Amino acid sequence: MAAGSSSVYLITFLCSIGVMLGLGIWVSRRNRTGEDFLLAGRRLTWPFVTGSALATLVGTGSSLGAVGLSYSDGWAGMLYGIGGAVGVFLLLLLFADARKHGFMTFPEEISYYYGANRILKGTVAIVLFIATIGWLGAHILGGALYLSYLTGMDMVLAKIVVAAGFGLYTVIGGYLAVVITDMVQGTILFVGFTILAVLALVKAGGFGAINDAVPAESTSFLGMDALGVLPAISLAVVIAVGVLATPTHRQRIYSADSVRTARRSFLLVGILFAIFAIMPAVTGLASQALLPGIDNPDLAFPQLATELFPVWIGALLLVAGLSATMSSGDSEAIAGVTMFLRDISYLFTGRIPAAHNMVRYSRIALVAVLAFALGGALLAETIIDYITLMISTVLTGLLIAVLLGKFWKRATWQGGFAAIIGGAAAATVVNMNDGLTEFWGNPAIPSLSAALIAGVLVSLITPRTEVSGEEALRILAAERAQLEVGTQIRAGEQASTQES
Repeated sequence: MAAGSSSVYLITFLCSIGVMLGLGIWVSRRNRTGEDFLLAGRRLTWPFVTGSALATLVGTGSSLGAVGLSYSDGWAGMLYGIGGAVGVFLLLLLFADARKHGFMTFPEEISYYYGANRILKGTVAIVLFIATIGWLGAHILGGALYLSYLTGMDMVLAKIVVAAGFGLYTVIGGYLAVVITDMVQGTILFVGFTILAVLALVKAGGFGAINDAVPAESTSFLGMDALGVLPAISLAVVIAVGVLATPTHRQRIYSADSVRTARRSFLLVGILFAIFAIMPAVTGLASQALLPGIDNPDLAFPQLATELFPVWIGALLLVAGLSATMSSGDSEAIAGVTMFLRDISYLFTGRIPAAHNMVRYSRIALVAVLAFALGGALLAETIIDYITLMISTVLTGLLIAVLLGKFWKRATWQGGFAAIIGGAAAATVVNMNDGLTEFWGNPAIPSLSAALIAGVLVSLITPRTEVSGEEALRILAAERAQLEVGTQIRAGEQASTQES
């Protein structure tokens, strides 16, 4: 790549970071309390919830990862969007009503289903905190791969630059900065990906020329001939699980101004994300036809953008690709910090930081979370592998635990623990066995099954939960009261009256 082009890409990236940083500084004046910093004061209307949630979904996995998967396995890249859309619709149907209870974090919501059990809440928070750092590492990895390729920057330095890029405006502006910058980045991302998909399709000569240039299995229905039927289903399942059990999407529900807003927003997100699913697939297939033999499929997006199109198009697509990683990474970082300060801190100290300390502690914790994620970004070779490994090991059992807790009155907190442990154990067994991995594609389905069996059996042999739902809500509200703000109680009351 020419040195001049690299300079253009680097300057474009730095300018985009400058704009995001300016937005972070602008909204930082609104952060007077911990809830303002971590949940935008629970005042988000449907355009903000929709734009932020969609930008996070259309992130590293469904952009760089899905294009790379489509480069290798054709229309299989659409499975990411399909699985994600299914997850969004299920989240809407099953859990949008959680907004009315005034929760701050996903572990808090899970503990409510199990009588506000403090040990379960703290343990889940630790597990999700680790998973969130893993997700954040995946976004840093994706952005660094892209930035390093385009600018020639050393890979280690690129990871630091990407993490610092979205870390700065997040640390300064908090969750409202995340929401507003996500809306801007999401718009850029949609426009950029649409342009790339259309240009790539035209450059390749249309679908007929692509079909002639790529292996026949790549053009099969959803790439099932390339992946295999069961691995293809497993991929869609693991992505849906990721949407249902990651704290970032729950935080959108908690920060919405009502249950109605949460439901309306996620309905739109699901529809738009399902439509978007075709863009990375078309881009990946066109890349396979135009640039055969790429060593790292995750680099199909930037190679296509820079090798076949003018530098100004490459610069636009640079911002679009990095917007994908930043719009996902900033949300993960905020979710991790919220769990750390709300749940993990309470587990070990028995209290939540007071309101006058919350913003300062949040910023310190954000820096620490980003530092941990930088180390985690070194663990995987490809983005899709990283994401599916994290989800199948950590989140499958957690999803079963929350489903059992909410919809099965006989579920006990011991059963919830058993589901989490059983899911992780099954995933580990599959991951360590090459034959099982080849058969299933990823451990999501056996992990979900093992978690369900373990959760049900242990619940049946342990005492019923004696704490009522109303009492559990009072316990959790008393913990949040230490924040010395009333927005969480007022928000819950407003949501109850506006629930549809």
